[in-house]
Amino acid sequence: MDVFTLVIIFVAIIFILIGFWLGKKYGEVRAKWQWQQQLSAEREEAVQRSRAVLSGQFSEQIAPYLPDFPYKPTEVRFLGKPVDFIVFKGMDEKEINEVVFVEVKSGDAQLNSQERHLKKVIEHKKVKWEEYRVEKGVTEKR
Repeated sequence: MDVFTLVIIFVAIIFILIGFWLGKKYGEVRAKWQWQQQLSAEREEAVQRSRAVLSGQFSEQIAPYLPDFPYKPTEVRFLGKPVDFIVFKGMDEKEINEVVFVEVKSGDAQLNSQERHLKKVIEHKKVKWEEYRVEKGVTEKR
């Protein structure tokens, strides 16, 4: 093997090593850039979801005071979970004649599985009154 051939082989090996190193660095830079883009998109999505949740919660709280809300705000009690409100119709006149469960939704929001189940329970009239009495000794000062 002559010197010229050895120089060509040596230069080829150097070019291969430089190419490998450049390719590796390019891959690292590109991966970092993609990760930053993905992180930015996920942050934006999280902000949008948070805004939607806050908007929904705000809508729930002010719903009884909106002009088209079908019940008197003074007869509405906020629960939040598993249903937003319970309305005691007639409470202002001191004669409750109906109890209404109200779930407030905004935008394209749908009932979740627990809300759908509660709706079925109420529609099938599986609702009852129960009175619980605390024993006298429990609440007396000793």
